[in-house]
Amino acid sequence: MQRVKLDAIDRKILDELQADGRMTNVELSKRVGISAPPCLRRVRALEEAGLIEGYHAQLSERDLGFDVTVFAMVGLHSQAEADLRAFEERVNAWPLVRECHMLNGEIDFILKCVAPDLASFQSFLTESLTPAPNVSHVRTSLTIRRSKYKPGVPVNMMEPIGA
Repeated sequence: MQRVKLDAIDRKILDELQADGRMTNVELSKRVGISAPPCLRRVRALEEAGLIEGYHAQLSERDLGFDVTVFAMVGLHSQAEADLRAFEERVNAWPLVRECHMLNGEIDFILKCVAPDLASFQSFLTESLTPAPNVSHVRTSLTIRRSKYKPGVPVNMMEPIGA
């Protein structure tokens, strides 16, 4: 994939939208220091280039009743590509799994799971995750609190791309 040329204004647009994806184009153009029409053209170009993948609402897990967050470290019997893909497809069908990352090392995957309570997570663990095909072992860590949550990337640290 070829990298898109980004100047300082593009990086500022990305940073601003990452912080608040709901702002109007007029507000965004003011924040980045250009008029609204070229700002909108730049945003559309960033979307078309795949640098902006979407816009999402950040929901309050706890206020919605998801009081439990658990990280599950999963080891598989086989790491053949077909087996890895099959596991990833199964993970995509589990609503409690919010993130899945394949790792290098002793653990094959780490899953971020949310649940309303420990009983719900335990049910998922014992009825779905642990007995899933190719799963050899699962270790879990229950989170006590989240100290930092900053989705996205540190745009302000980016070097100019393609300059």
